[in-house]
Amino acid sequence: MAELPRVLIVGASFAGYTAALQLARELGAGGASPRAQVTVVSNVEDFTFIPSLIWVPFGLRDREDLTFPLRPPLEKAGVRLVVAAARRFDLERRVVETSAGDLPYDYLLVATGPTPLFDDIPGLGPGKNSVSICTFDHAREAGEAWQRLVEAPGPAVIGATQGSACFGAAYEFVLNLAHQVRKRGLAERIPITFVTAEPYLGHFGIGNFGAARKMTEAFFTRLGIAARTDAVVERVEPDAVVLAGDERLPSRFTMLIPAFAGVDAVRASPGLANEKGFIEVDDAYRHPRHPEVFAAGVAVAVKPPFATKVPIGVPKTGYVSEEMARVAAHNIAAAILGGDVVRLPFASIDAKCILDAGNTGVIMTADHMLEPRSHAWLIPGPEAHWAKLAFEKYFMATRRRGWA
Repeated sequence: MAELPRVLIVGASFAGYTAALQLARELGAGGASPRAQVTVVSNVEDFTFIPSLIWVPFGLRDREDLTFPLRPPLEKAGVRLVVAAARRFDLERRVVETSAGDLPYDYLLVATGPTPLFDDIPGLGPGKNSVSICTFDHAREAGEAWQRLVEAPGPAVIGATQGSACFGAAYEFVLNLAHQVRKRGLAERIPITFVTAEPYLGHFGIGNFGAARKMTEAFFTRLGIAARTDAVVERVEPDAVVLAGDERLPSRFTMLIPAFAGVDAVRASPGLANEKGFIEVDDAYRHPRHPEVFAAGVAVAVKPPFATKVPIGVPKTGYVSEEMARVAAHNIAAAILGGDVVRLPFASIDAKCILDAGNTGVIMTADHMLEPRSHAWLIPGPEAHWAKLAFEKYFMATRRRGWA
């Protein structure tokens, strides 16, 4: 009997997990007659619902609310899970070198996510002079800093640095912070400044999105949040954020989203990625020089379609990552079983996002992530907050059961 094709997925967050479940279905991995072996390599044992990390510092979520073990749903679907760190991708030998040994593949999907570049800015990041919400542990440490701020109020600086692409998390965090400050009657004692590399508020790294600018400015005005756009962060000090031009913003609580790069294993693999460690792909999410290699999620290189005064990136949200993963998974299955290739340019992925603001927010939807768009709708109000709560519950309930 011929050996089954080996499909290897590296990474198990939104893109990797979604692709694994879809490939398992399309290739019958859990059935009596599987058409391929599907393996996931992950350096963590649990899935984390990253969009809700904004609530962890305020004590509104704990680890069990936002995580679940990967092994039970993957194994139920017929997918093997290897918990190990990827170290290098050998594209010539078609092997991924990991801490658990070499894993060969016939088809590879890279869904490794990013590395936060805290070290690019002096004083930035956990263990230094600012906090982070990039991981659950980071967010929990941010909660300890938040408690210290409540006990000894002072100014706060929140935002996203030059080169960043994850603007949504920065906006959600500053709006939730403002909500919590007002709930405690501390608005006079905790002035908040938002620092961003965007050319204007509500740019989000995707350009003119309907009334986003006007709506964001209105939120900030109502909540008393000051803003610095086109900002370049030079360094973060224990009691201040210093911008280019030596503008010094006093801060007792600083949370800045950094720029991202590809993970070390990708950057250590010649011929796989660009200089930043992101993987160039075509509209089928296939590597242009290695047709057996695919990529999805934050690992994919997306060139900003516009020039800005201060460099910024294009956001790759959980929803967008899942859409890329579905296309890549279908095309891997088509390569094995025979079938039509599906193409979905990044710019043509539809936008779906909820911007939470503590007890209100904005539902954002558009036909295309990037311009030109035929519509870009924003629906503000408390229903946005409840929609995010409902989606979190729906997502966790379905993904825990292996439904995607």
